[in-house]
Formats: sequence, C-alpha cells, structure tokens
Amino acid sequence: MSACYAIFNADDFGYSAGINRGICEAHDKGVVTSTTMIVNGRAVREAVRLSRALPTLSVGLHVNFTNEAQCFVDLEDPAAVRGELRSQFSRYLDLMGALPTHLDSHQHIHRDGRVRPFFEELADEHGLPLRDRPPVVFKGGFYGQWEYGVSDPTKVSLQALERILRNELTEGVYEMSCHPGFVDPDFECVYHKDREWELETLCDPRLPAILSDAGIRVIGYRQLPAINALLAEAARGAAAPERVA
Repeated sequence: MSACYAIFNADDFGYSAGINRGICEAHDKGVVTSTTMIVNGRAVREAVRLSRALPTLSVGLHVNFTNEAQCFVDLEDPAAVRGELRSQFSRYLDLMGALPTHLDSHQHIHRDGRVRPFFEELADEHGLPLRDRPPVVFKGGFYGQWEYGVSDPTKVSLQALERILRNELTEGVYEMSCHPGFVDPDFECVYHKDREWELETLCDPRLPAILSDAGIRVIGYRQLPAINALLAEAARGAAAPERVA
C-alpha cells in the first residue's frame, strides 16, 4: 500500500497579531503542523514567544522581500539579494536560537530565477527543505483568491480541501500551503478575511476523518527526515529482485 503524508504549513507567522493567533489555533484545534515566520513582521516577537509554548509546531523561515507586493530588495542586484536573505536567516537564528525547520518565501519570491540560486545555496548549506524542491511536493490550491483581490470562500471550504486531498495526493510527502488567521482591523493586507475562512476549514472536526479515509497521515517538517528514510527503505525493498527458492 502506498504511503501518503501531508504537511499543513501556515505561512506568515509574525506578520500580525491576528495571523499569529489564527496559526496557533489552527495548530491547537486543527491540522496545521508547521509554519514559516516572517522575521521582519510587525508581530514577530510575539510569534517567537507563542512558539515556545508549541513544541510540536515546526517553525521555518518565510523570507520576505515584498510585504504587500512592494519589493524592497533590488532583485537585479545579486549582492543585495544574497545579503538580505542571509540577514533574515541570521535574524531568525537570533530570535529562535536554532535553525529553521524549512525555508520558503512570502509571495513565492524564491521561485524567481534571479534569486532562486541563493535560496538553494542556503538550503543546501544547512540541509534544510526548500519549498518546491523534492522530495516534498508543494500544493498551493487551497487559497481563497484565485484571482488577485477577489475573495471566494468556496475555494477554501472543507469540500474544496477534500477534493485536493482525495484527487491530488497519491503517495509521498506533500506540503499543503495555508494561511489561517484572524482579521486585524489596524492591519492592511490583500489576503485578510480569507484567513478566517481557511481557519474554519482547517479546524473542522470532520477533517481528520477525511484524512484518515484518504490514507493520508499528517506530519510536520520536524518529522520529515525520518519519513524520508522510511520511504527510501520501502523503495529499496520494492526494487529488490525476488529470491528464487
């Protein structure tokens, strides 16, 4: 039987107090096992404090070059890109006192060919998983704005999530990207009310049964090395020739 694992990773930890609160609730009462922290976010120190009380929550680094689509790093300047990336990584180490469990970026800036090599360099240097790299398959379809600025709660309903889980996750390890949170009246961002819809779905009491029925085990990034070892061992066993008696 094929093994299938899902990591529910909540982006934007530290971005605002409402987002922090939503991520913690999605971990305590829902399926979120991992998060990635914005070290230059307005509520990052609160996020650090909250993470201390959540030892089972994997915390990675959510590199932020853009805030709300306003890029503050010259992507044409390799030295500036590498410098800011390393600066945010060092900031994480100072705040958390340990390596991040994984790396990704705000608004997927690490996919840009001008900056991707620097992210891969950093990930390889410390042996860290980087979003969009094997063996973890990234799934970003659970999102409330398939058209920028146009919110659709049906895109983050339990039914929408179930379709992704049953139809797109077959075997191996997947990262289910999510953005739970609560609305902060004094915090402006494009993806805002949508976060509360996501939170409701991620904490839906019917979701664990759906995952179990689909044969999907939920893990965190901290467990990834052990799971990768199990999958590699299983692959070797499947590839071994049968012995003839």
